[in-house]
Amino acid sequence: MQSNVQSSSESRKMVFSVNYMTKVAVLGVLAWLIMFLEFALPFFPSFLKIDISDIIALIGSLAMGPIAGILVELIKNLIHLIHTSTAGVGELANFIVGSAFVGVAGLYYRSHKTKKGALISLLLGTVSIVVTGAIVNYFITIPLYSILIVPYEVIMKMSSEVIPAIHNKFTLILYAFVPFNLLKGVLLTVITWPIYKRLSPILQKGL
Repeated sequence: MQSNVQSSSESRKMVFSVNYMTKVAVLGVLAWLIMFLEFALPFFPSFLKIDISDIIALIGSLAMGPIAGILVELIKNLIHLIHTSTAGVGELANFIVGSAFVGVAGLYYRSHKTKKGALISLLLGTVSIVVTGAIVNYFITIPLYSILIVPYEVIMKMSSEVIPAIHNKFTLILYAFVPFNLLKGVLLTVITWPIYKRLSPILQKGL
C-alpha cells in the first residue's frame, strides 16, 4: 500500500515537472520571438533599444515563481545567440539584467500576493533593472563591446552626438543607461499590470 502511495506521489511530481518545464519552454520561445520587435528611441544612443520580451518572463515569474522567470530569460537569450550581432555580449547583458528584474519582482510577489504586492514587486523590479543595468554595463557590457565590436572612442562619439553631456563611461551610464532602463522598467510595468491577472490562471493551472 505504502509503495503504491509513494509511486503515485512520484508520478504527480513527474507530471508537475513536465507541466512546469513545458510552460517555461513555451514562454521562453515566445519571449525570444518578441525580442525581434525591439526599437530604438531618438533621444538615446542608437545601440540602446527597447526590448519588451521581459514582459513574458515577468508574467512567468509572477505566476510560477522567480526561477521560472529566470529560466525564460535564459531560454530566450540562448536561442537568440543564433542570430546575435553582438558576439553574445548583448545576450549576456540581457540575461543578467532581465533576470534581476523578473527575479526580484517574482521573489517579492511570491510572499505578497495582493494587488498592492504586485505593484510593489513591479516597482522593485524597476529599481533592480536600473541598478543592475548600471553595474553590468559599466563593468561588463561596455568593456566587452569595446574589445569585440566597436572601439570605445566610437561608442563615446555615438553617445555624445545624442546626449552632449556624455564624455566618458561614467557619464554614459548616468545620462544614457540609467534613464533608459528606468523608462524600460516603467514601460514593462505599465504593460504587465493590466494583463497579468488575465494570463496567470492559465500558467498556474496544474502547478
